[in-house]
Amino acid sequence: MNDLLRTVKPTVFVGSSKKDLRAFPAAVRSEIGQSLFEAQLGEHPRNAKPLKGLSGVLEIRDNFDGDTYRTVYTTRLEGVLYVLHAFQKKSTGGIATPQRHIDLVRQRLRDAEAIHKATKGDR
Repeated sequence: MNDLLRTVKPTVFVGSSKKDLRAFPAAVRSEIGQSLFEAQLGEHPRNAKPLKGLSGVLEIRDNFDGDTYRTVYTTRLEGVLYVLHAFQKKSTGGIATPQRHIDLVRQRLRDAEAIHKATKGDR
C-alpha cells in the first residue's frame, strides 16, 4: 500500500473544475474519476485523447443519456495532475470543442503553471 501511495500523483483542481465535475451525473463522475485515477498512476486512460492545439493537455470524454461530458487535465507539470476544466458539451457544431472552452483551458493552464511554480518547494 505504501508503494502505491508514493506512485499516485496528487491532483489539483483549477478554477471551478471540481465544482463543475461534481455537477455531472453520478455514473459520469464515476467513469471520469476512474480515468483520472489511471492518469494519477501514470497510465493513459482509454477514454482520454490529446486536446488539439495544447501540448500535454488531455480530454476525457464520457457519453451519458445523449449528452457528452468532458474533463480536461494535464500531467505535464512535474509530479502533479491538474484538472483544468469540466463541462457538458452542447451539440451545436459537431464534435469539436467550442473555442470558449479552449480559451478557458488555456487560461487555467497558465494558472496551473503559476500554482506549480509557487508551490514547487512545498512538495
